[in-house]
Amino acid sequence: MERKTQVHAETGRQELLITRQFNLPFELLFRAHTEPDLVAQWMGTKVLKLEAARHGSWQFETSDAQGNVVFRANGVFHEFEPNRKITRTFEMENSPFAVQLEFLEFEALSADTSRLSMHIIFKSVALRDQLLQMPFAAGLNMAHDRLEKTAGRLLPPIS
Repeated sequence: MERKTQVHAETGRQELLITRQFNLPFELLFRAHTEPDLVAQWMGTKVLKLEAARHGSWQFETSDAQGNVVFRANGVFHEFEPNRKITRTFEMENSPFAVQLEFLEFEALSADTSRLSMHIIFKSVALRDQLLQMPFAAGLNMAHDRLEKTAGRLLPPIS
């Protein structure tokens, strides 16, 4: 099955370009990135903090069945334009990965479809390539599939 989320990594560059078209209005796609309850649902993680505003911060945490924390990430919002774009940092705690800078842009394609474009900059090419050796692209595609399904439940039924 073809992945709907496209990850482009140019050799020798310390960035990723990610695009995904969603069957969601762009306002709903944006909400799925800024409302704690929605983020928690599609990411499958606990949202400890999500201050979606310029200079706001965020922190997410995932635990295993025994309650042990297996993943924690945090960051700061540097730019925040509702329904348009988010610039933020992303840091995975207790990992070899340095802080990365993420530029997210939201675009309406029609009344019912939208596109998310992400430009992620890493500290080095080696760190970017290390992430790509993991199942990053498949995991991101699965998360975006859950986002579309979760946010899609908020749409009014078609009569």
